[in-house]
Amino acid sequence: MAKEKKSFPLRLDPELHRAIEQWAGDEFRSVNAHIEFLLRDAVRKAGRLKKGAPPEPESE
Repeated sequence: MAKEKKSFPLRLDPELHRAIEQWAGDEFRSVNAHIEFLLRDAVRKAGRLKKGAPPEPESE
């Protein structure tokens, strides 16, 4: 069974959104999937992700 995801509104500066949208397209991801990918990577690098947590897929 797929893991349920938390949903919440996110406000971004339009210029930042455009940059992420282009980056996401370059990586063949949706903007939402790319934001989640970037956040997960930052949290993992900071050592704040639970040990043994499975990695998320790289594309949606």
